[in-house]
Order: sequence, then structure tokens, then C-alpha cells
Amino acid sequence: MDIKVNVMDIEATKLELMHLLLQTQKEGLLAKVKKVFEEEGTDWWDDMDEEEKKEIETGLAQADKGEFTPHDKVMKRFDKWR
Repeated sequence: MDIKVNVMDIEATKLELMHLLLQTQKEGLLAKVKKVFEEEGTDWWDDMDEEEKKEIETGLAQADKGEFTPHDKVMKRFDKWR
């Protein structure tokens, strides 16, 4: 059970970081974050399981077809949680 809680904490942290990254316009901050990942030396894709990879590939295919919701509409939907 501790493992599931830890995984959920990690997932919540990742979602929080994604939100913060999407909100910032600070190029210097983005460069620093990018550098951290580059210095990490691992490809996050290799660390993902097959289900996660399939979900990303599906999402990319949908985006290529124009099947997505623009960022501004998504942000309006979630305004009440900001």
C-alpha cells in the first residue's frame, strides 16, 4: 500500500510541475529545467511502460489530426481550481 501512495505522490508532483511549466513565460527558468533533464542523462521515454508510451503516441496522433482542445479553453475549464 505504501508503494501506491508513493506513486500517487509522484504523479501529483509531476502534474503540478507540468502546470507550472505551462504557466511560465520565463525563458531562463525553462532553460534551467531543460538543463537539469539533459544532465540527468536518461531518456524519460525509456523509463516509461508500454501503456504510457501508447497513450502518448495516441495523443500525438490525435494532435496531428487536430483532435485536441486548445490550451486557453482547458485553462478556462479549470479556472476554479487556480
